[in-house]
Amino acid sequence: MARGSATWKRVKFGEIAQCVNDRVDDPKAAGVDRYVGLEHLDPESLSVRRWGTPDDVESTKLRFKPGDIIFGKRRAYQRKLAVADFEGICSAHAMVLRAKPDAVFPEFLPFFMQSDPFMERAIAISVGSLSPTINWKTLAEEEFTLPPLEAQRRLSTALQAARACRESFLETQRAIEATRRSLLFSIFRPRRGPADHFPAHWRRVRVGEAGDTQVGIRKHPGSLQGQNMRPYLRVANVLDGWIDWRDLMEINVPDQDLVRCTLRDGDILINKGNSMSLVGRSAVFRSRGSDCFFQDHLMRFRAHAHVHVGFTQAYFQHLLYTLQFTRIAVASTSIATIPSDSFEALPFPLPPLEEQHAIVQQIDGVLWASGQLGARLAEQEKLSRRLSAAMSGMQP
Repeated sequence: MARGSATWKRVKFGEIAQCVNDRVDDPKAAGVDRYVGLEHLDPESLSVRRWGTPDDVESTKLRFKPGDIIFGKRRAYQRKLAVADFEGICSAHAMVLRAKPDAVFPEFLPFFMQSDPFMERAIAISVGSLSPTINWKTLAEEEFTLPPLEAQRRLSTALQAARACRESFLETQRAIEATRRSLLFSIFRPRRGPADHFPAHWRRVRVGEAGDTQVGIRKHPGSLQGQNMRPYLRVANVLDGWIDWRDLMEINVPDQDLVRCTLRDGDILINKGNSMSLVGRSAVFRSRGSDCFFQDHLMRFRAHAHVHVGFTQAYFQHLLYTLQFTRIAVASTSIATIPSDSFEALPFPLPPLEEQHAIVQQIDGVLWASGQLGARLAEQEKLSRRLSAAMSGMQP
């Protein structure tokens, strides 16, 4: 399958795929029981694992059938596309695409659309600044070089096997995560009763008595240059249990904040202001060798000496999963905010330090299993990338 061989063919995307524009003006009368929005699609996955119902939505949607590709045409850089295995309706911010079997091997098309050459072109032709969107007529005219049908079939077989392996790993990972959450629930709510119904020998204090809380620095236009430029973590960097160091911003930190808002190894960062579903996410900060600061939509919690950081983080995650952060958050039109005083007033369980260590060891055992599986998944994804490299010659 050497590139440049006469067996490879240059085609317009509209020659191998059709855009199915079966509009549904009244979702509730669509005669289906599943609605797939862009929020239900996982980046880099071709499977639809979640969905809503037509009762959840209004306005015009698109009908899809089993085998159709649902491709998020808005914000294509999120790389959201999936192959439907059921009939339903989807967001009008997606395209419903169907392979033309005379021109492309149908099972090959979604893998090709996941490839870097296709996605790079999709992103490049998107129009708009806030929500860049792909126009079908423009996409249909884009040209790509494809291998012959028999080569597409062989690639599809290998990629489908790799995909099945990856889905198996992810399913196991989801089971481990469910085990971790169940463990947290059994630790912090071992019996029926109120949220603070902890074992009798545990002390009962408030969050504000277990550590010190500090809100971060507000960014403004003048923050983008100055003498005190420092790394600056934002809400987008603080995920559920870990910090994403990609897309790290730097700002000029005012002199009065250089000490007050410097992060230390072991500090816990909590999303103070975010969407209602994400507010309260937290992660432990681990120093990377230089001073780092944080956004005013984040809170820093610094545990006292008699409070184990890992135990504290586990409890904060329990509060997130049981929606207790949601209950104290104050919602506005676009964001939910946890008031600092409400956060500090939350009940905090405080077993003896030795018992905190033992609890952390329990949780770490589950996290170790998740890490081992993650390493296996990373190896499997290397294989998938090597298979996808066979499509690297498909530049437009």
